[in-house]
Amino acid sequence: MLKSAVHTALNEIEQIPSHRVYGRVGSVRGLTLEVCGAQAALSVGSRCSLQTRDGRSVMAEVVGFHNDAAVLLPYGNLDGIGLGCRAMVDEQNPMVYPSNRWLGRVINAMGEPIDGKGPLPRGNQAYPLRGIPPQAHSRQRVRGKVDLGIKALNTFVTLCRGQRMGIFAGSGVGKSVLLSMLARYTASDVSVIGLIGERGREVQEFIEDNLGEEGLARSVIVVATSDEPALMRRQAAYMTMTLAEYFRDGDRDVLCMMDSVTRFAMAQREIGLSGGEPPASKGYTPSVFAELPRLLERAGPGTGEGGITGLFTVLVEGDDHNEPIADAVRGILDGHIVLDREIAERGRFPAIDILRSLSRTMPGCNSEEENTLVLHARRLMAAYANMEELIRLGAYRVGSDPEVDEAIRYHDALEGFLRQDKDAGCSMSEGYDQLAGILMEGRE
Repeated sequence: MLKSAVHTALNEIEQIPSHRVYGRVGSVRGLTLEVCGAQAALSVGSRCSLQTRDGRSVMAEVVGFHNDAAVLLPYGNLDGIGLGCRAMVDEQNPMVYPSNRWLGRVINAMGEPIDGKGPLPRGNQAYPLRGIPPQAHSRQRVRGKVDLGIKALNTFVTLCRGQRMGIFAGSGVGKSVLLSMLARYTASDVSVIGLIGERGREVQEFIEDNLGEEGLARSVIVVATSDEPALMRRQAAYMTMTLAEYFRDGDRDVLCMMDSVTRFAMAQREIGLSGGEPPASKGYTPSVFAELPRLLERAGPGTGEGGITGLFTVLVEGDDHNEPIADAVRGILDGHIVLDREIAERGRFPAIDILRSLSRTMPGCNSEEENTLVLHARRLMAAYANMEELIRLGAYRVGSDPEVDEAIRYHDALEGFLRQDKDAGCSMSEGYDQLAGILMEGRE
């Protein structure tokens, strides 16, 4: 232990620069500013400490270059920054030093505690915020089912360890409530939860009402609320993945939840536009679609025993599930859970649209009996959905189609099966038993 601490200290001493480079603020336009005189020491992604006129220090990041000046965005507000203020060049590749003692803590995007429980202990190993995913040929395969505690997902959209799943929903459809159920009931060694661009009032509610003391004890929560600068919101996503990688490297099964990827994409769009990128699809810049796979590919199986099971929410604009971010994320992840507004308006929660949801590990992870059961139930739901309007209008005549008749007979029972109170968990075996009971009872 002592040898490791000494080694870490020596590495940090070696990294102390022999001299400091600085430039001067040449212009300030809205949320961006230009720094002159230090271009040779800067590159995109470099950081500078801006010295305000009242003696404060504001961190900023280089997002581009223009007319022999570096264009920077701040991590805080620009109050006190003016022409001629000094900009000290900082570290090129930001690092974080996580520790197992971070479990049970709430931190911000910079890795600083915001829960009032004192300073965070510093780990011995440095992890880069922009980590590189493991090589594809060295990764393990996804293995073993994960019990999510939600019977609709356990049976119809089964998740495996190391799989990455998206939760797609419009605003107000129950996305955050579903995520809170997953945080409470999903079986894992460690949970890393990133709340990206969310409402500030929801943080304490999420911790106290959804996680509870037991859940928090095995979790680390990274928070960047909607009022924080775009760089902070983006970095909160990077910090979430970095902490998940740290626990994965300790051969643990990690559940990584991020709410939401859309807010990460919006933050990157804001950064890209400030750096001079041209807007592309719906105003999103090309860097958004380059950063999404770099972020999401960091989740998944590791090279050892540990792995990161990812659950990422996507806020679809205007309930359009083919909008650019939803479409891009759906192509990267290993499955998608779709929440439907019409189902929520009928009062069935969680409002999961089973027919539009998909897990790419099914049916390979199930037994033959389980697959037969699930396919039978899916076929009944699909038959009812195809004739739903006629059935509700009373235009369908019983006896016209035996499959539709069977679907009508089972409909109410299957709807009841898919309904689940947020305070009631359900194990995977219980879910299959209940579904089997419904289908067997209908045959009698």
